[in-house]
Amino acid sequence: QVQLVESGGGSVQAGGSLRLSCTVSGLTFGNYAMGWFRQAPGKEREGVACISWGGADTYYRDFAKGRFTISRHNAGNTHDLQMNSLKPEDTAIYYCAANRFARADFCLAPTAVDFWGQGTQVTVSS
Repeated sequence: QVQLVESGGGSVQAGGSLRLSCTVSGLTFGNYAMGWFRQAPGKEREGVACISWGGADTYYRDFAKGRFTISRHNAGNTHDLQMNSLKPEDTAIYYCAANRFARADFCLAPTAVDFWGQGTQVTVSS
C-alpha cells in the first residue's frame, strides 16, 4: 500500500519559515518524481515545487522562486519543502505528490499525479 505522509505544517507570521516533510512508503522512491501542491479555499489545486525522479531537475512556480526550496533524500524515502519569507497568500493545504518517472514540470499537471498525501495545513498571518 502506497502512503505519502506529510508533516511540518502549522501557523506562522508573515516573513517566517516552515519546513514540510513527506515520508513515502509502498513504492520504489527513486523511480518517482516528487512534488508539493497546494489548495487554498475556493481555489484549484496548484503545483508549488517539484523534483524529477533522478533528482537532477527542479521546477518552481513563479510565486515559489527564491523563497521555497525542494529537496529529496532517496536513502530515507523522504522529500522536503523549505519555505522562507512566507506571505499570507501562501495559506493553504499543502499536499505531497508522486509521479512515476516524471520530469520536474509535472508541477503543471495536478491531474497527472499518481499518488497524493493527505495534506497539511499552512497558515500565515499578517
